[in-house]
Amino acid sequence: MQTNLAPEFKGTREGQEAEAILRKCVHCGFCTATCPTYQLLGDELDGPRGRIYLIKQMLEGEPVTRRTQLHLDRCLTCRNCETTCPSGVAYGRLVDIGRELVEARVERPRGERAVRWLLKEGLTSPLFAPAMKLGQLARPLLPPALKAKVPPRSGARAHRWPTRSHPRKVLLQRGCVQPAMLPNIDSATARVLDAAGLQCLVADGGGCCGALRTHLGDTAGGRDDMRRNIDAWWPLVEGLTSEGRVEAIVSNASGCGVAVKDYGHALAGDPAYADKARRVAALARDLSELLPDLVPRLQGRMGTPRTRRLAYHPPCTLQHGQQLRGGVETHLGALGFEIGLAPAESHLCCGSAGTYSVLQPGLSTQLRDRKLGQLGALDAQAIVSANIGCIQHLQSGTPTPVRHWIEVLDEALA
Repeated sequence: MQTNLAPEFKGTREGQEAEAILRKCVHCGFCTATCPTYQLLGDELDGPRGRIYLIKQMLEGEPVTRRTQLHLDRCLTCRNCETTCPSGVAYGRLVDIGRELVEARVERPRGERAVRWLLKEGLTSPLFAPAMKLGQLARPLLPPALKAKVPPRSGARAHRWPTRSHPRKVLLQRGCVQPAMLPNIDSATARVLDAAGLQCLVADGGGCCGALRTHLGDTAGGRDDMRRNIDAWWPLVEGLTSEGRVEAIVSNASGCGVAVKDYGHALAGDPAYADKARRVAALARDLSELLPDLVPRLQGRMGTPRTRRLAYHPPCTLQHGQQLRGGVETHLGALGFEIGLAPAESHLCCGSAGTYSVLQPGLSTQLRDRKLGQLGALDAQAIVSANIGCIQHLQSGTPTPVRHWIEVLDEALA
């Protein structure tokens, strides 16, 4: 797609990158077939091709309006279109650039600005954990919409971490909301890795991966989060502590994992952090990528799974963002679980998409219910996924337990 950049974008890093992405697009329309919002709304501008045109027009100097902002806001950033695209268009990166530029040119209504500020600052704040505890105490009294966002309190096992030391060590990336909302995911990860002879280390000072701010149009704030994490993790990456050097930076939330794998690109223009960011990105692994190593070590230690029949929802950030498909199903099957994908639309987003369920509740709920309808056909004892956002969002619409796959594996080992 030929693009003639307006003078204000020529020579800028964002303009040059966007132009290179746009030139790959042949406007074939294959992407519309797998775009969740296009399927729901049927509007060309609510599909990848239409949003690409809107971003192209802005880069060529056309007026940017509230309408442009609305259509970019409705994008889930699920990146399903990238999997479908025959030309390799990096749509996810393009829409992040587009949102950042629109955010600087179109003022939002005061109410929207307040909600987005609360999401950026509240979810990443040290005060989030005590606020979550208060919410859990008051959960029976909360209205249904808010109650759905607050999971019940976790049991004592959720805070039980292994104490053994192992020669092989990994750094567990804990993120911002998961330790407070669903702490058993992290402790279950540590226990399963401990059973396989790997020790989980946690770095003080780490926090949000940077995706939350970036997808809300605050690219500078997202990069600050990335730099803070690199500073916190670097002593373990370099082996500068008594624990030694870690062999991988492991994420059990696929939304965070896809962001960390992109650190090298995101900070390529920062001379102080570019090399460190590339090193960190090279060490990043989704938890499922460890399964080929874990399965032979765990097979002799497995009990009979109490929850055997599983319906698996692969998050978009795993199957489209990280291009990891089939690993969870294959390896949990080898460990004795009966696990299956939805009979149709397993590639589609569940509607969680980070803060999307808060900012676009109508579309998000439609996608959730559509996903649960497909998963329900499997008649499973539990639904499992690999990202906290998907887990909590799906649980808000079904009585069937929704868990991280590492939790059911931990339970079978116990």
